[in-house]
Amino acid sequence: MSVFEIVFSPTGGTQKVSGLVAGALDKNTVTVDLTVSGLDFSAVSMTEDDVAVISVPAYAGRIPAVVADRLGMVHGNGARAVLVCVYGNRAFEDTLVELEDVAKHAGFRVIAAVAAIAEHSIARQFAAGRPDAQDAAQLAEFAQQIQQKLLAEDTSEPSIPGNRPYKQARGHRMAPEATEDCVSCGACAAACPVGAIDKGDPKRAAGEACTSCMRCIAVCPRGARKLDPNKLSTVSQMLSKVCVVRKECELFI
Repeated sequence: MSVFEIVFSPTGGTQKVSGLVAGALDKNTVTVDLTVSGLDFSAVSMTEDDVAVISVPAYAGRIPAVVADRLGMVHGNGARAVLVCVYGNRAFEDTLVELEDVAKHAGFRVIAAVAAIAEHSIARQFAAGRPDAQDAAQLAEFAQQIQQKLLAEDTSEPSIPGNRPYKQARGHRMAPEATEDCVSCGACAAACPVGAIDKGDPKRAAGEACTSCMRCIAVCPRGARKLDPNKLSTVSQMLSKVCVVRKECELFI
């Protein structure tokens, strides 16, 4: 049995959660990074003896569209899947059920799902520092329960919350733009999961292709890509109404 960690984590929060879950199942995992554009994901193939921890962020209660495309290329071949969605302390809504549908279509058998919290990728003051020690302890306990289910060869499907049809995907995007500190080093363009930044002229705004994943902000060595401060302030005010109370990780098994 091999444990695959299939993860989409533009700013690192989902990767932290995924690592805590997958690492507790097996310290030697095979990583499939869905954030890397240009990879041949159709070459990724598993067997029914394998386990895949599939981890994605929640974007306004849905999975990122690029995840559906890339995960759909993977050959699950009956491998057991643990789904993980990570959100910034607001809500994960239909993320897990959508991920469940995509995973099943790719040939996985879903046996468990986890909803966890990490620092919000846009308004980083919310859930700052998470996953923290308390989260890590909860996720370790979840991994033990999942391990027990695997050892018992129990492949029953969990009851996962969410709605079908899914909520309408967010239409408005927040595209970070280059500031005067930008030196056109190209780090953002090279790291963009969807190739939305012009590699010849990284100062150009990402525009419609941008998925608002904030990876360009996370990887810029000079902190030279930022969101419009007025738009960021509006988002922060909106989130302050729903992100005050600490939410905890959840296991569906």
